[in-house]
Amino acid sequence: MRKRQQPHVEGAAEPPGGPRSSTCCLCWCGCCKCPWNEDRVERTERQTCTKMDSIEAAEDRRATLEEVLSWSRSFERMMRSAEGRDVFREFLRSEYSEENLLFWLACEELKSEMDPGAVDEKARIIYEDYVSILSPKEVSLDSRVREGINQSLAEPSSHMYAEAQLQIYTLMHRDSFPRFLNSAAYGDLVNSKRSTCLDT
Repeated sequence: MRKRQQPHVEGAAEPPGGPRSSTCCLCWCGCCKCPWNEDRVERTERQTCTKMDSIEAAEDRRATLEEVLSWSRSFERMMRSAEGRDVFREFLRSEYSEENLLFWLACEELKSEMDPGAVDEKARIIYEDYVSILSPKEVSLDSRVREGINQSLAEPSSHMYAEAQLQIYTLMHRDSFPRFLNSAAYGDLVNSKRSTCLDT
């Protein structure tokens, strides 16, 4: 015997296991202040944005206080912000590790290059600037990744530094980023955004 379907009532809570609406039970308006909504945005971001995403689409506008505060929960979000990268670069410079971010940015630029001649040239410059043991800006790569790069130099490609880029990204995320969040550079930026909010 078929079960009779219950009529759908607008605004009624979904049954356990059923599809979830875009809002939580405490915030039917779906505003961005809702904690559940923030969690949903974070999950969506992790699913659609990888560590190696291109930053070409990053907006050059100044970040809001809310955005700057959100960086403490998402390294990826900070790296997609032009202002975030700028202040993080200043912090890395104070720790004498600015070359890590510069290498990551150079790899992003190489990945977007389509012209074979330009790929060859940029790949060589990246090697000389950040991979060669003779460079004062050499980044820290393990021997396996370094060997892979050396083999790729015979036929450079726009993604030949992908593994090395991920390794440096992970290093910045795990090592430098926690210190950045506790630094005066980040604290001063948050305070300046708060002051701007109070003035407006």
